[in-house]
Amino acid sequence: MKRIAILGSTGSIGRSTLRIVESYPERFSVISLAAGSNYKLALEDAKRWRPKIISLARSEDAAKLEAELKKTGLDGIEVVHGAAGTVRVATHPEADFVVSAIVGVAGLEATYEAVKAGKSVGLANKECLVAAGELITAEARRHNKPLLPIDSEHNAVHQCMRGGRMDEVAAVWLTASGGPFLNTPKSQFANITVEQALNHPTWKMGKRITIDSATLMNKGFEVIEACRLFNVPPAKVKVIVHPQSTIHSLVEFVDGSILAQLSVTDMRLPILYALTWPERIESDLKFQVAELTRLDFAAPDLDKFPCLRLAYEAAEAGGAKSIALNAADEVAVAAFLEGKIRFVDIPRVVEQTLHETPDTHPESIDKVLSLDAGARKFARQFIETGLKTKVTSTPATLSR
Repeated sequence: MKRIAILGSTGSIGRSTLRIVESYPERFSVISLAAGSNYKLALEDAKRWRPKIISLARSEDAAKLEAELKKTGLDGIEVVHGAAGTVRVATHPEADFVVSAIVGVAGLEATYEAVKAGKSVGLANKECLVAAGELITAEARRHNKPLLPIDSEHNAVHQCMRGGRMDEVAAVWLTASGGPFLNTPKSQFANITVEQALNHPTWKMGKRITIDSATLMNKGFEVIEACRLFNVPPAKVKVIVHPQSTIHSLVEFVDGSILAQLSVTDMRLPILYALTWPERIESDLKFQVAELTRLDFAAPDLDKFPCLRLAYEAAEAGGAKSIALNAADEVAVAAFLEGKIRFVDIPRVVEQTLHETPDTHPESIDKVLSLDAGARKFARQFIETGLKTKVTSTPATLSR
């Protein structure tokens, strides 16, 4: 019986993980949950799963949950809150496996502490590896514990790499749908609306990741993730546009062989793979091969989508640059969603923030968080002052 801690239990990955646990009660149990701000769902989960400990973001919600559980005779469940509570969930001594699915750097400290505590971790949080991948992977190697990717692309790479040795890998190919503006001329980018950018042709996701998919920044983050997870240089991580999103990723070997992973577009499958690795077990998540009729591929246009170019630059530099990439992008995307800047201004904010970021490599999570805060502050200031007089100018990324 594998005992699971879930960071982000009320989000989409958390819900899918709980569905897996429900489908395989003889294999998995829930030991601890970090539920964020969704008090009602946290209460339902506490009653359903009876975890040893559950954490909420706010102290007032935690107090309400604790009182409600006492009323129903479940006062044996410990209720905690805040960042410290999330760390408690991630490092519970009875947890065998931690699913890291909290969006943003909010899940960074808890994920790092889980690895530091010697836990096996399934990663669905891009920001952890983008901002602190060097620290997290070094700690995982020190404990000889796996970091198992739950993102569909990296999960696919992990599966394909079972077909050869690491020294036989020539390239990792990450597929990208291309987003809603794959065929939109660059001349129209200045007029892209929030509604258009949120209309992804393939996936239904949260707002930030949908905008990141539209700018291809999401794929840039995945390049950095791949470098950290598989210990390969950025030059070996390629992006290929594949509008059908049928092939999740490919691995090319030195002899010219290429292995591709295809499966249903259901996050339960990569979660199940991570939870059961190195085994594979029976599931009903079957891909209908007979329905496979067309596969298109094309190189990404870095001129139209400069965020991908910036991500490669940050991947090469590592350290503070990759921290700034994520921080500035989050600030810029939020400003775009609020109507404060244009779509074409997102890469401008990111590039200027990268330009102002020192080329350093933090040696602790506290330093990572400090650099993250500094990059966010600069990005906000640049939006308020640096872009104000340029918002009607010809869209372009800033030169260094």
